[in-house]
Amino acid sequence: MIKMFSLKQNCWFIRKVVIWRAVASIAWSVLLLPVTSAVFVLLSRFSLFHPIQWISECTSLLTASSTIFSLVVLCGVVLITGLFNLEFYTLVPSIPCSRMALLGTVLHPRQCVHSLVYCTMGMLVMWCASVTIGGRYSTLGIPCKQSESGEVVTCLNEYHLFLLLAGAFMGYSHSFLGVVKNMYYVSFQPIQQYKYPRFKGCLPMVVKCSVIQSLYSARNFAALYFFFGYVPKTWISSTLHLQIDSSLQPLDSLTGLLDFSLLYHLSISGTFLYFTWYLTVLLFRIYVTEAYSFPVQSTFTEDAEQCLPKVLAETNTLVMKFLALQDLALLSQHSLSRRLEVFSLSQPGGHPHNWNAISRECMSLLSELTQRLLAHQDAVASNGRVKSQSASIDTRSASSSSSGTEDVSETPRLSVPLRTPGSVFTSSVGGMHSALTAPFTPDVDSPFSSPAIRRLVGQQEPRSPWFGTVQSPHIMRRGPKLWSASTESQSNGSPPASPATVPSPPAANQKPSFLAQWLQNRREQVKSFLAKRVLIVYLFNKLPEASSQALFADSQAHIWALQGLSHLVAASFSEDQFGVVQTTLPSILSCLVVLLEAVDRHFKLPHASSKPVRTVCSMGDSTYKTLRFALRAALKTAIYKITTTFGEHLNAVNISTEHRKRLQQFLEFKE
Repeated sequence: MIKMFSLKQNCWFIRKVVIWRAVASIAWSVLLLPVTSAVFVLLSRFSLFHPIQWISECTSLLTASSTIFSLVVLCGVVLITGLFNLEFYTLVPSIPCSRMALLGTVLHPRQCVHSLVYCTMGMLVMWCASVTIGGRYSTLGIPCKQSESGEVVTCLNEYHLFLLLAGAFMGYSHSFLGVVKNMYYVSFQPIQQYKYPRFKGCLPMVVKCSVIQSLYSARNFAALYFFFGYVPKTWISSTLHLQIDSSLQPLDSLTGLLDFSLLYHLSISGTFLYFTWYLTVLLFRIYVTEAYSFPVQSTFTEDAEQCLPKVLAETNTLVMKFLALQDLALLSQHSLSRRLEVFSLSQPGGHPHNWNAISRECMSLLSELTQRLLAHQDAVASNGRVKSQSASIDTRSASSSSSGTEDVSETPRLSVPLRTPGSVFTSSVGGMHSALTAPFTPDVDSPFSSPAIRRLVGQQEPRSPWFGTVQSPHIMRRGPKLWSASTESQSNGSPPASPATVPSPPAANQKPSFLAQWLQNRREQVKSFLAKRVLIVYLFNKLPEASSQALFADSQAHIWALQGLSHLVAASFSEDQFGVVQTTLPSILSCLVVLLEAVDRHFKLPHASSKPVRTVCSMGDSTYKTLRFALRAALKTAIYKITTTFGEHLNAVNISTEHRKRLQQFLEFKE
């Protein structure tokens, strides 16, 4: 899991914006606790035939000292939940591509500690609920008489124990579903709303999800307690020296569980527990994703780091980069004065620094996504036997130069390293080291990952017989191209040396040793043996659509980059007085067309164009499953925005013939 930010980061945006937003969300969660507690008291003491007695009992209970103490405990639970939200939430969801990868995430020590804390908090909330309900649920020990001697002793109250264990079970379920359903994923709304209207619109969904999840958890816990309930009951009674009242019906039996009052109070208490946690999650999402306006340029030097061009180049604070891209998309559409600041020239000097920095970062994001898609397509096309990245990049650059493309080479270099489909879980453990992450697939350092994936990400085992050699006899490694050699050949008037004349290393040096070959053969035999086992195949087979979803897991940033770039280019047609956009228009059009071709090829792959299945009501955000469709629509919309604005003027732009033909399709509205 990649964290959205770390509490240890020394960033002005974390200190001045994010921390205070998180504190505000926790404060509102605490302020809403008395209201939710009052509703819980009314429902837990509900009496249809004695309404006056019901209201009077609830009124006296709300002012009791036990209720006030329970509110203090619940405030502590909400505070811990808010801190966990601040530490664990991410803007890029973790998408394991196999069941084994998901199992490894669930069993990670960090996740185990998280589950243990939530089990404890679940027991605390259920203890508060049992004290509030009162009656037979109030305490763990109750006086009872022995059947033989008639002596009054302290017996175990199984009803109280039942609710406490149910709270621990619901706490673990919440922690487990947080990993499986990506509950820690924070998504941005496509339509911006103020905080109160958004909260009011999402509140019915939170209530519905709390009720549904409580009913599911109550059913599962009742079944679990029916088979294994005697184990904790016997252990706690022997540890605390409590007797078991044999005159009462045990709850780990069918007749004991078919108690309508018990199931009702369990469901109500579970709904109150989930609603408390879900409400904290909702308020945190609303506050953190609130739009933030960055200044385009600053008068003072000490505030230069807070300006939009500098913030867009940030690679350490992901939430700040996302909010900056969101602000760019909003200003490009709705703020004329800020657009003029983007198109302005620096004084003195007269250079378009603002536009150059913004366009460079946007094209870097789009180019990174293009290279990621091409690397994935090469991996799928070659069935795991992947060419080296340098050779594939040289091939593509040579083909583009031969076709007459002069502006693709002007595309700025990536500000973040290329992340291929096998390199993501390393950052998920070590924290957030790059601005935008690529697909989540099994760890390349894991013993379960295949050599093909290691070759894809450029990592090979030092003891492997293929270390330092070509990966396939059908792939020729290119010789090094030295700038000095090409320069000397051109100065002497002689043609440059052909790559085929570069001497290759002797074949004897490429032949692996006998021991390495023997180990490789044994390893392949073990893999072929395990591949025939049904359980191994079930655990290690890739999940459908997972690779495609993982490729576009961070595409919300690319969507904003497309929107901001296209609207700024379209607005420059009438607002750019100095023509600063016209110098980069060819590279922008080439970047968009190349990305469109890569996206079109990706949607021809298996499972790439299939729609995800609708899930049951859950607080886990599943919008990342449709990000690839949103990106394709945003990309075509961006190109249409530029072509409809410039029209036939695009014929004067210096781009390649292939790209001009593709843009002509948009000019004729045939795409």
